[in-house]
Amino acid sequence: MVDKLENIYFASDFHLGVPDRESSLKRELLIVRWLDEISPFAKEVFLMGDIFDFWFEYKTVVPKGYVRLLGKIAELTDKGIPVHIFRGNHDIWAFDYLKEETGVLLYRQPIIRDFGGKKFFLGHGDGLGPGDNGYKLLKRVFENKVNQFFFSWLHPDIGTRMGLYFSHKSRIANIAREQKNDFKVEMEKEMLYIFCKKTIKEQPDINFFVFGHRHIPIDQAINENSRMIILGDWVTNFTYAVFDGNNMELKKFVQ
Repeated sequence: MVDKLENIYFASDFHLGVPDRESSLKRELLIVRWLDEISPFAKEVFLMGDIFDFWFEYKTVVPKGYVRLLGKIAELTDKGIPVHIFRGNHDIWAFDYLKEETGVLLYRQPIIRDFGGKKFFLGHGDGLGPGDNGYKLLKRVFENKVNQFFFSWLHPDIGTRMGLYFSHKSRIANIAREQKNDFKVEMEKEMLYIFCKKTIKEQPDINFFVFGHRHIPIDQAINENSRMIILGDWVTNFTYAVFDGNNMELKKFVQ
């Protein structure tokens, strides 16, 4: 695939903030380098969720750090390159700050876009498909505006410390420490694959389903006209996808 100005880029699951500042900063610098390299060829950039391992915006306070990535995103949008960010299950509490300061377009729910005559179903991927009922209940709790309001009344040092404490205890933090990703997929049981199989029956004109969330790079046919792309992550895989107007390809960023 030849890079050209019409490319659409997709990446997901940076999980910045874990397992510690030093290793998170190394990944952040790598992501910034990737954005630098693709920017001459990018028509649009989609960051498909869990950019941060924990993020909560108070009215006047945001978490420390990530200035290199945020500055690079603002640089891209200032150049007229649209950057789209999906809120994942780890950065679900991103609100106005990212839009106002970096100029991104922010989403929580999946969207459908058309590129080059191909229809794309785009979403982070959490909560889709059957099962995972415990998380789906927790998701409703986290998205409840009353609960968000009461959490916002915690002093930022307390609220952020609580979030970072649980973040640093998460499975993703352990994977980042050990640099070993043991996620496995049985495709017929994979929730996102089941979701795609069901959705394609209702919307047969979708050509690509693009998700993050699962941390495994996957390019899987749904039928003869449709594929499911799971983007992997930037914790152990350092993978992304690019659509050049005709073809969609998963790639690994060479460090």
